[in-house]
Amino acid sequence: MQQEYQKYYVPAQSYWPIVGAIALFLIAVGAGNFVIEATRGESGWGDNVLGAGIVMLLVMLFGWFKDQINESMSGLYSDQLGRSYRQGMSWFIFSEVMFFAAFFGALFYARMIAVPWLGGSSNNAMTNEVLWPGFQAMWPLVETPGGINTTPMSWAGLPTINTIILLISSVTLHFAHVGLEQGKRKQLTTMLGATILLG
Repeated sequence: MQQEYQKYYVPAQSYWPIVGAIALFLIAVGAGNFVIEATRGESGWGDNVLGAGIVMLLVMLFGWFKDQINESMSGLYSDQLGRSYRQGMSWFIFSEVMFFAAFFGALFYARMIAVPWLGGSSNNAMTNEVLWPGFQAMWPLVETPGGINTTPMSWAGLPTINTIILLISSVTLHFAHVGLEQGKRKQLTTMLGATILLG
């Protein structure tokens, strides 16, 4: 009994990754110089390089997506390639989950381990006197080692606005998905555009 194999499309070599790498390099260099110039009150070439990098990145994204869409619409992709794309997206989502888990892990470490150690708990009685004399272990930290008092951000300002924008963008993305399932291209593009604008 002979088993049939589906063709597996392997695209030709692409120059888009190189364009993307150059764009990210320009963004990093431009942003760094822009921040340095802004703190010194100077104007220089940092903002121009940053802008060029952002434009180059957008050109790369649109060009690469155009190539992918053309290949897909030409019928070059098989079911196996579709599974490969879905596995790639699954790994991407997993990496994002781990990225945020690292942030929460760092917050947990600072809150539950580092702050009490700085306060002299456990066998670290001298840590307080050597690293930060007079430190009181409390959360949130309201005084820096330089003696500057800080105040925690209120939930009613920027955090609330960001949460509302995030919730609205999830609603517009849902309606874009509904438009995709029902074949309503105008609804899909409008709602997806609104989602992108919301960030």
